[in-house]
Amino acid sequence: MNANTIATDIRRKIAAGEYRYGSRLPSVRDLAEQYGVSQQTAAAAYATLAALGLVRTERGSGTVVTAGPSADAHLGTFTPPDLAAGTAWQPTRTEAQASEETTLVRQMTAPKAMEAWGISEGDQVVERTRIRSVDGVPVQHKLTVMPYELAARRPEGYDGIPPMLAPVGAEPVRPPKGVRVADWLGWDVAGTSCVITTEPMGDAACTAFKVPEGTPGFRIVAITSDSAGATVSVTVTTAPLHHRVTLDIVG
Repeated sequence: MNANTIATDIRRKIAAGEYRYGSRLPSVRDLAEQYGVSQQTAAAAYATLAALGLVRTERGSGTVVTAGPSADAHLGTFTPPDLAAGTAWQPTRTEAQASEETTLVRQMTAPKAMEAWGISEGDQVVERTRIRSVDGVPVQHKLTVMPYELAARRPEGYDGIPPMLAPVGAEPVRPPKGVRVADWLGWDVAGTSCVITTEPMGDAACTAFKVPEGTPGFRIVAITSDSAGATVSVTVTTAPLHHRVTLDIVG
């Protein structure tokens, strides 16, 4: 068991109210015994929680919970007047150079964890990973998952490899200007739900950013659904905490 796993478990208990605001958590020694790990690993777990603002550790006072149970803040619902007018991600500094690289494309069987995204365990899905960089420095790790049936679609009149299945290193195939990818590939898209959290980044993102395992970051999960409520695609975007995540709402 690693520090990230321990931090995730304690974070879950804080969110559920098992560890209440102001309560004292086990000492590093006791935590290490509880999870069967070294004291160094236990201390690293507390350091991760402290970086997320969930606990405070003071010499002689131990580690105290500084957060209450989990709460959601729904910021509202909006419908842009022209979905095709949306713009892709870009750096906020106009002189910066943006780039994007696909690092993984694979067909796989959906694990049980994907049921939280509306994808049934055992379904065939396509998983794509892209790294977005600014001036050559990685700033976003983006994972996209979608049913194979949808990923395998080709636009009308196109006989090449389906755009969503283009292998690593292949030149990306993009829709005509002013046309959404969903409309271009014939997906029935009714809406997208987004959840933004700060939590320890996954191993793949930490590797992409060349940071230690368990480093905190932004995690943005966007689930796109069709008119029947079925999942069309899921994107999980991870970014280091010192970056900003912005969105323009039109209309």
